Amino acid sequence: MRYVTHYMRDATQGIEVMKRGPKPIGETAMTHAERQARYRAAHANGAPKPKIKYRKPADRRSRPQRWRDAVAELVELQADCQTWLDGLPENLADGATAEALRAICELDLSVLEIDPPRGFGRD
Repeated sequence: MRYVTHYMRDATQGIEVMKRGPKPIGETAMTHAERQARYRAAHANGAPKPKIKYRKPADRRSRPQRWRDAVAELVELQADCQTWLDGLPENLADGATAEALRAICELDLSVLEIDPPRGFGRD
């Protein structure tokens, strides 16, 4: 059996320097089989995986551009709802889905097609 020490002695200065890598748990370093068994036991107990958090990229569009994009998206969604309403079968024409689609299609989105005010030279 091979004994591994935690420190190495610097021959030039006579001081002990910590070896690189993780510190052994016991007197000796673990074998590959022991390390693998410990890994499997930790993951078999349902140890939670670390959650990776991604930052949402910053929106670099100006407010007027964001407004125009939002209005364009609403107009596109309204057109999709009209297509959906036109494709409904006759037996669903009086249902709640058809009523909701009619309400969406009757909205006048042309009122939203205005340019918002510009703000203090930033837009």
